[in-house]
Amino acid sequence: MFKRFLMREITRLLEQTPAVALLGPRQIGKTTLALELAKGRPSIYLDLENPEDRQKLMDPAHYLELHADKLILLDEVQRCPDLFTSLRGVIDARRREGRGNGRFLILGSASNDLLHQSSESLAGRVHYCELTGLGPSEVSASADASSPRLWLRGGFPESFTAVDDRASIEWRQNFIRTYLERDIPQLGPRIPASTLLRFWTMLAHAQGELLNASKLASALGVKSVTVSRYLDLMADLLLVRRLEPWHGNVKKRLVKSPRVYVRDSGIVHALLRITDYESLLGHPIFGKSWEGFVIENIIAALPSGVRPYFYRTAAGAEIDCLLEFGLDDYWAIEIKAGRVPEITKGFHLACEDLSVKKKLVVYPGSETFPLRKDTTVLPLPELIETLRQI
Repeated sequence: MFKRFLMREITRLLEQTPAVALLGPRQIGKTTLALELAKGRPSIYLDLENPEDRQKLMDPAHYLELHADKLILLDEVQRCPDLFTSLRGVIDARRREGRGNGRFLILGSASNDLLHQSSESLAGRVHYCELTGLGPSEVSASADASSPRLWLRGGFPESFTAVDDRASIEWRQNFIRTYLERDIPQLGPRIPASTLLRFWTMLAHAQGELLNASKLASALGVKSVTVSRYLDLMADLLLVRRLEPWHGNVKKRLVKSPRVYVRDSGIVHALLRITDYESLLGHPIFGKSWEGFVIENIIAALPSGVRPYFYRTAAGAEIDCLLEFGLDDYWAIEIKAGRVPEITKGFHLACEDLSVKKKLVVYPGSETFPLRKDTTVLPLPELIETLRQI
């Protein structure tokens, strides 16, 4: 059991809100975290993929009232979207009695159905949290935590803890196959698994590049609007991230297309058949894989209200990750996979465009040092700790 940083936040939110929705892809550790949180308090766990547990909720209001003083864990809740209306009634009744908070912990693989139903039925009654893959600080006590193991294998707990690299990639390949053949069809879309696999693999090859829907559509033999639909699906399932470009009042021509990342680095490597760190070192995806890994960990550690972007002008001035803390309050982060990072002129020009307050370079080394008087090079775990303390 890894100590997940989100545990403390969920505990706090349950004291303040009636329901907390914990979203994330399958196998990311939602159920493990929820059961750990429920230890030592009256609770009941229902897996809504289990027919027996779904049967218990044929009359949800009655069943939930039988367990009125317990924390109720509802797992894979997207399987029962009609349940949200009943939850709203139960929550509102308990609010009127002055005992409304900390009642439900809802777990789900994010989907259009889940978000649509809950946003309509539980508006103002639920707080959303996303459980991401394991981060460097969460595995710091594990063997090889300072090695590239987490980057290579990704943040899914079973992949990271596999006995060796071969077992890890076999787990990831099975995960990909299961998602394509079982999980995605269960969520509604009827898209051939072979087509989605090709699309997912193409995104891995184009990791961190600007979205070119026409190029992807041509390669797949479909229309651009179909590519957009596939991308929406993968993003809704928290498997792919669109990092939006920053737009503002600067006298520059700015790039308008988002950058697209397969969110888990281990899945990137499995899709590209990169089996070990030696293979990763020699692969063209090496730098972009590190970039995506760093960006996912940064976003997972961001305080509420901080928005991530990238910045790029038509002339080539560029910031890999731009954090917007508020009006005219920016941090610029350059991401380098080399142990001796070299910063291009374009990064400093972009920083001048926005008058950034802090310039940082994240690299896979272990030391922190100044690159020049206004730029600091630091390892990823140190940046994450800095963000968590804000």
